[in-house]
Amino acid sequence: MTHPLRTRTFRLLFLGRTVSAIGDAVVPAALTLAVLRATGSTAALAVVLAAAMVPRLLLLPLGGVVADRFDSRRVALLADVVRCATQLTVGVELLGGDPSLTTIVLASALGGTASAFAIPTASPLVAGTVDPAARQRANALLGITANTSRLAGPALAGALIWAAGPGWAFILDGTSFAISAVLLAVLRVRHVPVPRRPILADLRHGWHEVRARDWYWTSLIGHGVWNGAAAVLMTLGPAIALNRLGGETTWVLLLQAGAVGMLTGSLLAGRVRLRRPVLLANLGLASYAAPLLLLAAAAPAPAVIAAYAVALTALGYLNPVWETVVQHHIPPEVLARVTSYDWLVSLGAMPLGYALAPLAADAVGASAPLAVAGVLVLAACAGTALVPGVRRLTWLADPAPRPAAPAGAPSAA
Repeated sequence: MTHPLRTRTFRLLFLGRTVSAIGDAVVPAALTLAVLRATGSTAALAVVLAAAMVPRLLLLPLGGVVADRFDSRRVALLADVVRCATQLTVGVELLGGDPSLTTIVLASALGGTASAFAIPTASPLVAGTVDPAARQRANALLGITANTSRLAGPALAGALIWAAGPGWAFILDGTSFAISAVLLAVLRVRHVPVPRRPILADLRHGWHEVRARDWYWTSLIGHGVWNGAAAVLMTLGPAIALNRLGGETTWVLLLQAGAVGMLTGSLLAGRVRLRRPVLLANLGLASYAAPLLLLAAAAPAPAVIAAYAVALTALGYLNPVWETVVQHHIPPEVLARVTSYDWLVSLGAMPLGYALAPLAADAVGASAPLAVAGVLVLAACAGTALVPGVRRLTWLADPAPRPAAPAGAPSAA
């Protein structure tokens, strides 16, 4: 099997995604600091974050339709150009010394819109540049890059902000999108043409492909519950760490252990190929119940940190494996639409967790919602083992016959 980095097309894609990931890693800290410096208001920060999140969630299914209907490379390139412009605009605004909140909000909304079209292109780009036998390693390499960037991002952001100010972090991110766009411009990606149909017909066809596979839609429920529970942990965990587990150091160590676990899981995904990938990956996700329940019980800090590291290692392994399985079993002409529903469920669950966790904590205390979240994760992720398609799924063949397209939808190419 040829290593994916020996293929020119994947090398270009990998380089572009790596540069973009590094740029993105410095923005969260810079954005928070920049808005708080400019306004002194956490409400203003919430508006900026919502301006990016809302269009991203609302437009994700449409982004999947566009990525399937047109060349995913061109869609990703255009999205990178738009995000380059928005990040450079914010950077220049911040460097001017008197930033306008309106400009930042509008740029965030436009960037969120562009990301709704970029996200569904990720899987088709890998499937269109890498042969099936090398896809797991290719997805693992992209996971390693993303997780390394997340691990180093806060430190890089801190150094950049301290040395030059938050505006330069946005300039760096905008530049990274420009480099990614240039690399996409010279990339050649295999694309299966899709007949032009009404947008609603395309959306229904994509949803039909999701519902036709019990292993897919039940796993999506597990992934959504996992992400909602992660939001609960991120919301309530810091207070428990500060008040009952030894202070800020415990929380920082927990986050760093999770980042190292994610990176370790990505490394394992490039080397370990399980026979029942979705079954075992979902059972690994169920391990996230452990840090939730241990935090709820205010268990000793080393136990909580170790459990969190193991759970994030499982997540780091799942992500490349899931991407690879989906690329193997979902027809290429609907891949972007199907993965857009995956992202919609996963990303949509997190704001729900962020909103409900503090309300529940105010009503019954922080331990109860953490414990409930832990039980739900265990039930939703481990419960997929009861689904025949999850138990039977291997790398080589879809356990169910290729589903027929619904009325009004294009048939498989």
